Amino acid sequence: MPNIRVGYSSDFSIKDQKVGIGSENPRALLDVGGSLKGNFNITGVATLTAYGGFVAQNQHINKASTIGFGTVGVGTLTEYYETETGFTNLGGVHHGDDQYYNTLSEDLVIDEGQILNITNTDMVGFTTIGEYDPHSHQSHVCLGALEEVSVTNHFSVPCGGSNDRKDNPIEGTVRFNDDLNTLEFFNGNEWRQFTYSQQSGRGVLMGGNYDTPLGWSMEYVQIPTLGNSQYFGELEWGTYNGASFASATRGLYAGGRGLDTYGSGTASYSTAHVDSITIASRGNSTSWGTMSPGFVHADSCSNSTRGLVTQGYPASTTVYYVTIATEGEYGTFGNLTFGRHSAAGCASPTRGIFSAGSSPAVGNEIDVFTIASLGNAVEFGKLSVSRRAYIGSCSNSVRGIIMGGGVPSPQVVFSDMEYITIATNGNGTDFGDLTLNRQNGTTTATQTRGIYAGGGNPTYHNVIDYISLTSLGNAQDFGDLTVWGERNGGQSVSDSHGGLGGF
Repeated sequence: MPNIRVGYSSDFSIKDQKVGIGSENPRALLDVGGSLKGNFNITGVATLTAYGGFVAQNQHINKASTIGFGTVGVGTLTEYYETETGFTNLGGVHHGDDQYYNTLSEDLVIDEGQILNITNTDMVGFTTIGEYDPHSHQSHVCLGALEEVSVTNHFSVPCGGSNDRKDNPIEGTVRFNDDLNTLEFFNGNEWRQFTYSQQSGRGVLMGGNYDTPLGWSMEYVQIPTLGNSQYFGELEWGTYNGASFASATRGLYAGGRGLDTYGSGTASYSTAHVDSITIASRGNSTSWGTMSPGFVHADSCSNSTRGLVTQGYPASTTVYYVTIATEGEYGTFGNLTFGRHSAAGCASPTRGIFSAGSSPAVGNEIDVFTIASLGNAVEFGKLSVSRRAYIGSCSNSVRGIIMGGGVPSPQVVFSDMEYITIATNGNGTDFGDLTLNRQNGTTTATQTRGIYAGGGNPTYHNVIDYISLTSLGNAQDFGDLTVWGERNGGQSVSDSHGGLGGF
C-alpha cells in the first residue's frame, strides 16, 4: 500500500526527499520502476538502463528488431520492435501513440546473431551513422545522439557507387564505395577514402633505357623517407616509354618500346605485353596478359580498381581501361578531346587527368575523365604554357602536379612545375621548380610526397627529387637511382598514390 495518496485536484509537493514509484528504496529524487505512460516533460538529464524504464547504461538488442522513426521532435526517437503479432513498445516515456527514446546512454550493443533494421519516414535533427535521407524509406542507421555503437558480429554501412552519393551529406557520413572498393567518409567539403593498412609508401621504378640498353631491372624507394633506391626484381619484358598504374597491392607496366625476347631479338616499336608486380614483395614481374594493339609514348592513371591508358604514338584520341585485379581484362574507355601522345596522367579516386602532350604540335590542354563511368573526356583547363613533351605528373587525392618536360623543336627542357586542384576544373598554377631541367623521367607519389626520378637534358641524370604535395615550393634532393642508369622513359607505381584516396 502506498503511504501517500494524492487526489485528482490535490497539490503534491515534497522537498529534500527521494520519491519512489514502484520502488521501495528510491535511489534518486524520482525513482520509477516499470513503465511510464502519458505526456511527460523532463528537465535535466534522464538516462535509461533497461528498456522498461530509467535504469541501464548500455542498450542491448537481443532479438531481431526494427526501430522505426516517425515525425517526432528534435532530440527524440520513436522506438519499437517488430514481433509476429505486430509492433511492441520497448518501454520508456510515452506520448500518445509514439514512444520517445530519451537517453544519454553511450552504447547501443547489438548481441551476436541479431539484426537491427532502421526505417525512416520523416525525421529531423539527429546525428546519423551512415547516410541520412529524410525522404528515403531505405534502411539507414540513424541513432540520434548515441556516441558509440558496439556490434559483436557484423555492421554494414550504406554502400553504392560514386554516382549514388547524396548531394548534401552530413559531415562525418561513412559509406562503402562499390566503384572504388573502399570505405569513404565526407569531411564537410569532399569525399575522402580511408587509407589501406598495407600501404607503406613504396614506389617501384621500372623500365626505361640508358643510351641503347633497355632497363629490365626494377628498383624501389620508400617515398616517406630519404635515400637511394634498392633492387626490386626483373621485368619479364624490358621496355621504355610505356605506361604504368597500380592498386594498393598490384602494379602494372603496359606496352612501351622493347625487344621481342630478353636481351636479344629485333626491336619492336610498340609491344602489347603487360607486366604485373606485387608492390609489397620484392621479386620478378609476371605476365598479366596483353593489350592489343600495343602502346608507346602512352600515359596512364588509375584509382584502386581501374587503370586508364592512352593509345599514345601516333597521336590518337583512344583511351583504354584495365581492371587491375583481373588478368587480361581491358576494353575501350572513351576518347580524349583531341589526339595526342606523351601526355601526363594523374588521378584522384574519382577523376583521371591527362595534361598536354603532342599531336604532333605540343599542346597545353588538360582533359578530365570520370573513372567509374565509361565515356569521353571533357576539357578541364590549360597549363600556363604550350609545351611539355615527355612530362612527369603525380598526385595525391586532391592536387595534381605536372613536372618538367620540354618542347622538341627547337629543344627546350623545363624545370618548372604546375599544380591543379583535381576536383575543380581550372588552369595550372605555378608550384615551384625541379632541382634540374629534365624530361622523360619517371614520377609517382603518396598522399603527402611526390618524387621525380631520372630523365635527361640531354645528358641523363640519376637524381631523385621530392616535393611536398600539400605545400608549394621547389623540389629537394631525395637520393639517387643506383640499380639502372637514369631510367630515361621509365615508369613508376606506388601503393599510396592519389587515385587510391586516403588522408
